[in-house]
Amino acid sequence: MSSAASIPPRAAAPAPPPPATAGSLLGEILTARHGVKPKDIEAALARQAETGARLGEILIEQKAATAEQIIRALGEQLELTVMLDIPADEIPLDLIRELPITFAKQFNVIPLRRESRTLTVITADPLQLSVLDDLGLMTGCVIEPVLSTPERIVEAINKTYDRKAHAAEAVMDDIRDDDSLDSLAHEVEEIQDLLDVDDEAPIIRLVNTLMAQAVNRRASDIHIEPAERDMVVRFRIDGQLYEVLRPPKGLQAAVTSRVKIMAGLNIAEKRLPQDGRIRIKIAGKDVDIRVSSLPTNYGERIVLRLLDRTNTLLDLNSLGFAEDRLTQIRRIINKSHGIVLVTGPTGSGKTTTLYSALAEINQPDINILTVEDPVEYQLPGIGQIQVQAKIGLTFVNVLRSILRQDPDVILIGETRDLETAEIAIQASLTGHLVFSTLHTNDAASSVTRLVDMGVEPFLVASSLIAVLAQRLVRRVCPECRQSYTPTAEALAEVGLRPEDLKGPIYRARGCSACHETGYQGREGIYELLTVTDEIRQLIVQNVDAGTLKKQALKQGMKTLRDDGARKVTMGVTTIEEVLRVTQDDTV
Repeated sequence: MSSAASIPPRAAAPAPPPPATAGSLLGEILTARHGVKPKDIEAALARQAETGARLGEILIEQKAATAEQIIRALGEQLELTVMLDIPADEIPLDLIRELPITFAKQFNVIPLRRESRTLTVITADPLQLSVLDDLGLMTGCVIEPVLSTPERIVEAINKTYDRKAHAAEAVMDDIRDDDSLDSLAHEVEEIQDLLDVDDEAPIIRLVNTLMAQAVNRRASDIHIEPAERDMVVRFRIDGQLYEVLRPPKGLQAAVTSRVKIMAGLNIAEKRLPQDGRIRIKIAGKDVDIRVSSLPTNYGERIVLRLLDRTNTLLDLNSLGFAEDRLTQIRRIINKSHGIVLVTGPTGSGKTTTLYSALAEINQPDINILTVEDPVEYQLPGIGQIQVQAKIGLTFVNVLRSILRQDPDVILIGETRDLETAEIAIQASLTGHLVFSTLHTNDAASSVTRLVDMGVEPFLVASSLIAVLAQRLVRRVCPECRQSYTPTAEALAEVGLRPEDLKGPIYRARGCSACHETGYQGREGIYELLTVTDEIRQLIVQNVDAGTLKKQALKQGMKTLRDDGARKVTMGVTTIEEVLRVTQDDTV
């Protein structure tokens, strides 16, 4: 017998399990590739028949398989990529700005990257096709799903949205001062179809640059106004509107949608007005932007009001009061009770004056509460309440409750109707000092405005202690102002005589420092009507505003134009500016 015949035959190796291929049942893949026991699969299938729950969920619940095993098997079954280590720090923030965090968490999805018109989205459930379809509609992209476990996705959502919150639109810091709005608009204009763009950088950069330049130029508002064949972008600087850009009509929808997304508005709703808010950081400044959209014939009109939260509050010494008027105001705001009204049109600085007065009297032994719409600046040590009409938190409702908070001083953002006025008057008559605003042309008109609302004249007379009317005049630019000798006729228009001049009179020219406007910044002019016994008697008699004003002038009141003329002689502003602002305030 040969030696070879004496060697026993080698035992045959056990046959490997059949490979699980795409299209196989999930249970088969789990058994063949991921070590899940067949009996556990059978038990889970029996449970699935009873409850209708998903096989993977049952296996995880019964601890027969882990979430990672399930997601890997699902990836093999559907031929999808599995990503367990999600690079949350590398996900572009632009991708999640359009995706609310509530949507991401509800459906366990987060975008990973965008390439051309394909958006890669990480999901724990690739079979929720309606959610993927919604993402496609929201982004205008074809969705390519990648799988991960729910826990890993939630962790990535939290990290990525936390980055977004801390970024505070930090992309603004990358915008250069020399960025040209015209060139950016032209860059986008060359794009025929926005859906063909690899990313939204041109539109985002255009809108961001608009906001950055508005802040740099000290604009208080940005107006985005659709027209028939194009659109107009204007900045309000020192109270005047200046056109800065005319983008093509084709950009209207994209620009409007970008602003609405930033403000958290519904981009699909174009028939109703909407209000929102944006908080951004530009060149180290925290800026609040109140956004208002209004439907018009040619599309939605957007107005953005900019509030620089880093601005420190002015004190009364910085507001431009004459010394004697400042002494009067300090005496008035330190009274124990009564109503003090500040009046003027929108944007005349009423809120700044009121905040400065509150800051002056704010002490630990005084309880100050405010009711505002909106709260524009936070005042330390003062309770500020934001009106929210949508939930019934109106001026009237808040004021009814605020008196139970034992206030010493109350600020009412605006006296808009009879009910608000009556509550303010009752508060003043019961020992509270009340500050509020009205929209009237001068101080005397505030009295007749209250009576027109329906307030009894004797209540006005017994509660009102002072009315301050104000306007803002533009300061002449110190870099380019030009001294000259005005004619006697020009001086007479503002109530001055040549002998009243104690220094040079300036006129505006225009330079690069003031963006060719001739003016830089604004300052208040004021008209203070103190309610004396004689004024009270006239109020009770329900006389007209003209009669009240004549009596106030006899008592030494200086009109808005008088105070404006004082600012002209001080070299602060120009004759033309005073005439423009006070043209309707002559006696």
